Amino acid sequence: MPLHQRIVSIESEIIGWRRSLHARPELLYEVEETAAFVAEKLRAFGCDVVETGIGRTGVVGVIRGTGPGRSITLRSDMDALPIEEETGTPYASQKPGMMHACGHDGHMAMLLGAARHLCETRDFSGTVNVVFQPAEEGGAGARAMIEDGLFERFETDAVYGMHNLPGMPVGSFGVRPGPIMASTDEFTLTVDGRGGHAAIPQLSRDPILAGSALVQALQQVVARNVDPLDSLVLSVTQFHAGFVHNVIPDTAEVSGTVRSLSANGRALAETRIREICAGIAAAHGVAIEVEYDRNYPVTMNDAAEAARCGEIAAAIAGIAQVDFAAQPLMAGEDFSYMLEKRPGAFVFIGNGPSASLHNARYDFDDRALVYGASYWVELAKAATRA
Repeated sequence: MPLHQRIVSIESEIIGWRRSLHARPELLYEVEETAAFVAEKLRAFGCDVVETGIGRTGVVGVIRGTGPGRSITLRSDMDALPIEEETGTPYASQKPGMMHACGHDGHMAMLLGAARHLCETRDFSGTVNVVFQPAEEGGAGARAMIEDGLFERFETDAVYGMHNLPGMPVGSFGVRPGPIMASTDEFTLTVDGRGGHAAIPQLSRDPILAGSALVQALQQVVARNVDPLDSLVLSVTQFHAGFVHNVIPDTAEVSGTVRSLSANGRALAETRIREICAGIAAAHGVAIEVEYDRNYPVTMNDAAEAARCGEIAAAIAGIAQVDFAAQPLMAGEDFSYMLEKRPGAFVFIGNGPSASLHNARYDFDDRALVYGASYWVELAKAATRA
């Protein structure tokens, strides 16, 4: 099963869509222009149903096959990032301070190419829902669409997602059963001490000293509480305190992120952070307020669905081009919310030797578009069979 010649024949059109979307990036839920572009294409292709405004600005197209079968969902994200683009391409962002630095323009173009093919051929059974989601970049757009009745309004037996990966060769794929991307939690620890003159520290309760001890102690969570074979990242990324040289301040603030590939690791990190704060507060005579926000869950692939996706990718790209035990990423992905509701799988597609994601010089590699669109087509045909 090589690349779809029908997809290859419209490659230049898919590239055109991708570059048009790249030039007009939008952030989080404010993707009205992008959503309108997508909805217009889906209607022109002949989707049986096109609905907009789901989860504020999400778009869903429904494509029905020629016989009975399963209903599945193929998902793409739509939003860009607040980054000033430095690629210098002719189709670079026309909006200052915004760019598609994560490849969501390519994700949309691949799914649009597959949607066009499926609408034209109807050579599958069951129903394919193509979902274009806002606010993946920190806004939990997947959760918003689910809360807006996504899976009740559009019957779904399984869900599938895909993300490009710089450093992986174009034409290759990666997948794995179980965790493939991490949960993404954030913490802010406010140390409330007693300020005073720096020359008479004995009259103060120094929040900077307590905060420094806190930073040191937090590094022991991974080193001494987590099984070395498990994956957990705890990073302190901010420390704010003080305002002049000769004053001990009243407060200090320490904040950072926790990434885990398991629910147990996630729970352990939160528990230990709270225990460490209580101990250091007592030792230094200060109070420490803990704000711990659980954000995106672990992106957890169903084993059977991951195997199915790997087989489809191998048929498209060749088995040597598929990593069936891809290394998981400690970055997060809100497709995880969809996988909590329905079985499915998330895969990586190679973007070649590009700049890294979320980099001002990143660009999606147009050569990957036909591979991604062909993968979606074949996955739709296989996964909808009753």
